[in-house]
Amino acid sequence: MHRFTVTVTEEFEADSAEEAALLMYQQLTKVPAPLNYSVTDETKTATNVMLDREKADEFASVDQTADPGNW
Repeated sequence: MHRFTVTVTEEFEADSAEEAALLMYQQLTKVPAPLNYSVTDETKTATNVMLDREKADEFASVDQTADPGNW
């Protein structure tokens, strides 16, 4: 199993870092999850990933821990 860091980047105009984080939180509670991510592996190699909404929603609806490949 590999380790990855997944980052979502959104720009907000705010008076403080906390307010910007709260605006991001607010957005996440009101709109579908973002589809654009920056993914960095343990070798610090970064890759930009854009997900297909339909495939992402299908993946999210399945319990991935039930996959024998994850045991």
